[in-house]
Amino acid sequence: MIGEAANIYAIIILEFLFELYVFYALAMFRFERSRLFALKLVAGLAVSAAVGFGAAVFYYYFGDTAYGRIAVYLVLFAVTTCHACLCFAENKRTVLFGCSVAYAAQNLAYKLFLVFFCTGEQLRVFDGWGENFWLFYRLVYYSFFAVAAAAIYFAVIRRIMARVAECDINYRMLAISVIVLCFTVILCSFEDVYFAKLSSGRENRFENYDIFVLRQTGNLFSVAACLIVLLLIAKTLVERYLKREVDYLQYAVRQSERQYEISKDTIDMINIKCHDIKYKINAALSGGNMPAEAIDDIKESVSIYDSRVSTGNKILDVILTEKSLYCEQNGITFSCMADGERLSFMESGDLYCLFGNIVDNALEAVKNVPERERRVINITVKQKNGMLSVQEENYFEGELTFADGLPETTKDDKAYHGFGTRSIRMIVHKYGGAFSARAEGGVFYLNIVFGLPDGAEKAAQKA
Repeated sequence: MIGEAANIYAIIILEFLFELYVFYALAMFRFERSRLFALKLVAGLAVSAAVGFGAAVFYYYFGDTAYGRIAVYLVLFAVTTCHACLCFAENKRTVLFGCSVAYAAQNLAYKLFLVFFCTGEQLRVFDGWGENFWLFYRLVYYSFFAVAAAAIYFAVIRRIMARVAECDINYRMLAISVIVLCFTVILCSFEDVYFAKLSSGRENRFENYDIFVLRQTGNLFSVAACLIVLLLIAKTLVERYLKREVDYLQYAVRQSERQYEISKDTIDMINIKCHDIKYKINAALSGGNMPAEAIDDIKESVSIYDSRVSTGNKILDVILTEKSLYCEQNGITFSCMADGERLSFMESGDLYCLFGNIVDNALEAVKNVPERERRVINITVKQKNGMLSVQEENYFEGELTFADGLPETTKDDKAYHGFGTRSIRMIVHKYGGAFSARAEGGVFYLNIVFGLPDGAEKAAQKA
């Protein structure tokens, strides 16, 4: 009995644990590790191996029943999940979710191999292996597993786990992962036990073609089920991420409306004060009570009043005036030719958020340019042939990479940055516009095109 249990332990239990830990590593290698990670990892592996031997003894007595196999695999999964929870400092729900995804992926790889191997057995491809059958079987199995694991990781796991850090795992996600676990364990166990008894000579070798078709149907159904559930999880995570992003962007628009009011009041106050000072300077100059050099110095100080931007749109004036003052103080050349009247179709919050993000992104880029003559931002807003074009150009330093048509943030914390360009695109799409961006020769180009509403287009034609 001990010899048979040891054989089961070496061939079935340890092989299962090895595969499961491979997918654990693929799914959770980005997770934050807990203190004494290495010690916990080694100790946990030893405990899992010990529990696995006990499971092998149990498997020897009850492994030929579906319920026995279900019990063995659920116990091993529970032990390895507890091990993962000790090794990682992430939320326990997140770790359990990662373990469930890994288990479903392991079952997917196993079922894909069964589809391949059962086909080979039916075609008698492996009959030439003779006495070395099990050696060749292991070589083929592990080679197939390596390829399948890599393919599943790049096609599914990487996409799922990339979103986990950006989305809190709630009980709905845990319920989906538990369904994955129960479904795969039960289906796999019943299939293996049933078809093992119908095999001829070797397991998964069938003399009856109808049984072979039935076995492959079950394998393909398991493959499809695992893929569907994994893709469902991925879709749910993407939806949660997009909802979070939309909520953030809507919040940014609301904040922009408040910021506009604050900026407008501030600029109005500055303009009034500067206007008053100019009158006082002129009065002092006419009285001859101040030296000319002092008066010139004061005039230069209040020249800020003359730097305000006038586009024909009050909201755009506030934004661009505010940004131009910042540029003047930081040695940045800000050039703007904007027909602001054509933007009257946009809501105030959207308009402020749109141009605020456009200019803020440009400022972020040109601040890193060492040459003063290249610290330039150009913005044009013009109407032509019933279309409104918004163009922005600025120099930048380093390399820009694009994903989904948007420049990726260069900041380390990508989960909480990069919303600026996404906010721009969301607002553009809200008004039926087209957005594009590219980088060429150290210059970043942003282009937006709106189809003018009928009212705005007629007003533009009259103008």
